[in-house]
Amino acid sequence: MCGIAGFIDPEGVNIKYAKEIGKAMGKAIQHRGPDDSGLWIDKDYGVVLAHQRLAIIDLSKCAHQPMISSSGRYVICFNGEIYNHKDLRSELELAGKSPLWRSHSDTETILACIDAYGIKETLVKLVGMFSIALWDKSTKEVFLARDRTGEKPLYYGINKKLLLFGSELKALRAHPKFTPKINRDALCLYLRHNYIPQPYSIYEGINKLPPGHFVKLRENAVPEEYWSLKKNIINANLNPFAGSEKEALKRLDKLLLSSVKGQMQADVPLGAFLSGGVDSSLISALMQEQSSRPIETFTIGFNNQEFNEAPFAKAVAKHLGTHHNELYLSSKSAREVIPNLPKIYDEPFSDSSQIPTFLVSEMVQKKVKVCLSGDGGDEVFGGYNRYTWGNSFLSKQVSIPKPFRTFAANLITSIPPSTWNKLLSPVLHLTPQKFRYSNIGDKLHKIATIFNCSSFEEVYRLLISHWNFPESIVIEGHEPQTILTSQGEIPNNLSNAEQMMFYDMMMYLPDDILVKVDRAAMAVSLETRAPFLDHRVIHLSSQLPLDMKIRNGTNKWCLKQLLYKRVPKHLIERPKMGFGVPIGDWLRGPLRDWAESLLSEKRITQSGYFLNSEIQKKWREHLSGERNWHYYLWDILMFESWREEQAL
Repeated sequence: MCGIAGFIDPEGVNIKYAKEIGKAMGKAIQHRGPDDSGLWIDKDYGVVLAHQRLAIIDLSKCAHQPMISSSGRYVICFNGEIYNHKDLRSELELAGKSPLWRSHSDTETILACIDAYGIKETLVKLVGMFSIALWDKSTKEVFLARDRTGEKPLYYGINKKLLLFGSELKALRAHPKFTPKINRDALCLYLRHNYIPQPYSIYEGINKLPPGHFVKLRENAVPEEYWSLKKNIINANLNPFAGSEKEALKRLDKLLLSSVKGQMQADVPLGAFLSGGVDSSLISALMQEQSSRPIETFTIGFNNQEFNEAPFAKAVAKHLGTHHNELYLSSKSAREVIPNLPKIYDEPFSDSSQIPTFLVSEMVQKKVKVCLSGDGGDEVFGGYNRYTWGNSFLSKQVSIPKPFRTFAANLITSIPPSTWNKLLSPVLHLTPQKFRYSNIGDKLHKIATIFNCSSFEEVYRLLISHWNFPESIVIEGHEPQTILTSQGEIPNNLSNAEQMMFYDMMMYLPDDILVKVDRAAMAVSLETRAPFLDHRVIHLSSQLPLDMKIRNGTNKWCLKQLLYKRVPKHLIERPKMGFGVPIGDWLRGPLRDWAESLLSEKRITQSGYFLNSEIQKKWREHLSGERNWHYYLWDILMFESWREEQAL
């Protein structure tokens, strides 16, 4: 894991100037790679490549970057890990195309493959997570590439004729000619999603390279696809898994074992995040199964039992025989992270589980340098509750005449959420655990808005939205199209649940979940790996019938069958808790003064980005307890604190 950055200045550069700026861009992301740094400069073409190294495989100087290929044609800056690089070396050797190896690093393997096969074919062969910058001395072009699911970030674009790229935006801001200008259209997307989906970024002229793509770094560059989730699903539907259910589970078990084994490659200590849920427990079990000694597992605990999964994780760890580490945190210690969030996340990002994610990463990094996680299990194998009722509730709703749905919606919304809370709280303990919401009134009001939806796409968009009409809040902002709103982006013949899984894998996974983990972990120089995101695992999941993922209201059915062979069912079966903190209560209590300073009418008006009235209304209603608007308010607070940190 590393950090990469660089630029092309069409006016050319002198060596001294290039070194100063290259070093500044690298230093801005030094946390991603504190073990070593390097520069490569072509002054005649104004090309500068900067690299910050977190040494994981081949700790010697032989793996120093930027690295030049044995042919001398290519220079690479690489961030990530290639899990099949040993197999690729063997393939090159058998074909008589291997160089005289100088290291056992995966970086050198990538260069050798590019020399032998070319860029696109090499990307297709790679199994791993990566962002790559490659200078081709022959064609005088810089190529950028990103892994299939977007585990590793990569920004690029043009600013004042400069062509820039970097793992994080702070590297681009370190260039003295870079002039940041906030993209108000992207700000609309941020308010809807609590993140900015690719290809947009918070700055005009700067994009995120979409997962599964590569691009020539030049003005008006158009990314080219080398792997497509849509095409993968279409192919899987045409070629579904042909064996029995038992054979499918056996195949999945073998593939996950292989994925975990590949991702356990490291020349440094490694461990696993363990929440005690299905995904992290299965990854930990598969790791322990293939380790000759107890693996290190890590859990973070909270004194607030509503958010505390530590006892469940501890029980799973004991059963597996891991060396378990846990850290209990007070609300005070969690809140102390908040001032650092704008610097860590680099552009506005308001998934509040960013707080515990950073804290657990900070704990893990003190003991290991690499940590495997269960990220991707929900999106790939149908883990979210909305998938469970997506095929039933949503399909039944459209059969109910619109006037009846409208009447029901009006009836629900005629009663304030606070009143619903008072009416239903005394009887909630009689309902199944999964329906015991702390703010049942807000949930009912959201369901009421769903009653008025006339299509599945409309329902899904409502479910994943914070601000439903961001254009009415962002001054001069116009919400641009995304994968969710573009016609023809989704494969045909998918059920409602499968459509939601597709959209989540295309947007929510790379731009929320993976961003949250990458920035939190890399802020403390920790590498994270996600075995569920091996593209071969994704392909097999796509080949399996939905019934093997969601069965009789049970999410991730196939993963649970594999886990129950290794961990007793009673240690796992419980309602999904998530990984959150009580932001709503904090905003009314210990964070109130901080929030009021950022949400003041004077400040919001002077900033010139938001219309004031709706923000102030939500703030008053939240403080009074009439409504719980913490998601909406956290969006504004994270933007304003980010803007303050950037002095924009």
